[in-house]
Parts: sequence; C-alpha cells; structure tokens
Amino acid sequence: MPSTFRLAALMAGCALAAAACSKGEDKAEAPPPAAAAPQQKAAPAANGRSPLAQAVEAAGPQDAPPADPSMIAPSLVRVQVLLDRARFSPGSIDGVTGTNLRLAIEAFQQARGLTVDGQVTADLWKALIEADGGPVLTDYVITAEDVKGPFVKAIPKDDYEAMAKLPALSYTSPLEALAERFHMDEALLQALNPGADFTKAGTRIAVAALGPAELPARVTRIEIDKTIGQVRAFDDQDVLQAVYPATVGSTERPAPSGELAVNTVAPRPTYTYDPSRLTFGKPKGKLTIKAGPNNPVGGTWIDLTKDTYGIHGTPDPKLVNKRASHGCVRLTNWDAAQLGKAVEKGAKVTFMGEEARSS
Repeated sequence: MPSTFRLAALMAGCALAAAACSKGEDKAEAPPPAAAAPQQKAAPAANGRSPLAQAVEAAGPQDAPPADPSMIAPSLVRVQVLLDRARFSPGSIDGVTGTNLRLAIEAFQQARGLTVDGQVTADLWKALIEADGGPVLTDYVITAEDVKGPFVKAIPKDDYEAMAKLPALSYTSPLEALAERFHMDEALLQALNPGADFTKAGTRIAVAALGPAELPARVTRIEIDKTIGQVRAFDDQDVLQAVYPATVGSTERPAPSGELAVNTVAPRPTYTYDPSRLTFGKPKGKLTIKAGPNNPVGGTWIDLTKDTYGIHGTPDPKLVNKRASHGCVRLTNWDAAQLGKAVEKGAKVTFMGEEARSS
C-alpha cells in the first residue's frame, strides 16, 4: 500500500467543509462554545493533579450537569473517556455536552439494551463502570521528541497556495499534537494542567487514559448514517466493533446513497487541488498539498468505489459533525486511523438516510 495517495481524481466532490471549503460556504451548525476553563491560579494538589483532574476521577452519577452547558463538567469528561475506551467515540473529548456525546451515549445504550435517551443516567454510569471501571486519566511526561517538531504556522483552511508551499502539513504546536494523540480538545488539556508548559520536555501532565488503538476484529461492513452523522463498523459476524461521529455531505452536495465498497486505504495521503474538477476554493492552478495531520483530508484516506468519494480524517477534530461537507465522510484523525487499520479491501459501505445540513 503506498504511503501517499494522489487525490486529484478522487476529491471533486469530497467533504472538506472544515478543511477545504471557501469561507462563505459553511452555514451549518456552529461548534459548541469553547469550554471555559476554571480559574487557573489554584495550586496543584499534593499528588500533582489539578483540582479538575481529581474531580474527573471522582465523578459519578451523583454529579449533576453544570448549569452552563459550555463549562467543562468533570462527570462528562469521565463519561467521554469511558465511551471512547468502549469504542463508542464521542469525538474530541472536551467535557462539554453536545450532539456527538449524545449520539455516542445513544449508540452505547442501544448496544447494551438500555433505555435509549442519550442522557447521562444512573443506568448509563452503571453499565460504563461495569464494563471498565479503571482510572480515566493517566500521567504523561512530555518527551524531547514531542517538542522538537517540526511544527508549522497556522494558516487559513482555504489558503491552498500557502499549504502547497509547506514541506508537510504538520501540527502547529506540541499542544495540538498532544491533544490529538490523547483524543482531547486543547482547552480541556490545558484546563486539566493549569500552568503546564507543553513546549518543555520533562513536563508531567494529566491526559485521557485511552484504550487499545486497534479494533479487536477486522471490519467487513460499514454503515454511514447521513441523517445523524455517524459511522458504524461491523466484523464478519456482524458484531458492532466501533461507532464514530462523522460529517457526511450536505443538502447541496450530498454524499452517495446505497451501497459502495472500500477500494483501498492510504495512510498519510497527499491532497491535490485541481480547479478543473473542484467547485470551491480560489486557486487558479493545480496544487499538491503534502501529507500530514493538518492536510485537508487529515492523516488517513479510505477510498471508496465511487469516484471522488472516501472516508478520511480532518485537521479540525472539534468540528466533526458540526459543519456540512462536500460529499465525503469526515472523521477525527484518530477515528479514521483506527478504522483504516481495521477495514478490509472490499468491505461493504452502505449510505443510509438523508443529509440534514446545508453546506
């Protein structure tokens, strides 16, 4: 399998609202407000963990949700990590209520035979803790490798000329790289570690304690629910292996309907902008954008048997299922990587429902 994948002929209708739309095309649901971190002046506790980190580990069904839904809730951080470990991805772990968390809860409730209401109930807590009651945070010491880069400056997502000049679409900072490695929103990572220097090797930080990176079985069937924005992966015994939030097309640029199949998987894909085939963006000439996590299609491309369509990552994980796309299926980079490693060539991919968003 090649390490790069030419996407010139594959991306004419691709879903790139967060990473490859022109600025005037995103009209859909805005992302939730940035989580407001608690006051950062409190000294760390004796064990080195911040008060927020301690509250996350102690959270349980006794904790009521915060009155302000934009505030980080320790109980929701714990629920999100446990769902992530159970392979019911809430997307970017941020400790804030939202559509992706509700969908992950509903999928978990349905799989466990619970009442499906998308709410953080006592029954949900019981099922999550019975399945995996271990700590949801772990300590990590930032290494010299983490901070050496190379990193690139942040550039507008529609500035393809600037992207094409870079040797790689790398992370913009150690903070961004660490947050993505641990499936976390940057604001939550900072809130858990007040005053931490993420650019300094040797810094000890609290991060999400994740489960195995790989699925336990090969994926032979994928369902893509266009109506709610969700991808469901099944093995050859039709056992559900994982559920992921997804951005899937738009009413103006719908994703396919019916059944396709997986053609191939390309880790670290390049992206070719060809104005003769694309209807968005401003460049007048053909451009090739190098591979990297901030590439318009993220770190993984799962090519489908319909020309120009695929399942791929994104440079903006917190926007997954929050904005419309140009037809493809966008996951967080970590979810796309997990699915890409598990899916078999020829796996059946079924598109279901209708798009709910305008582009």
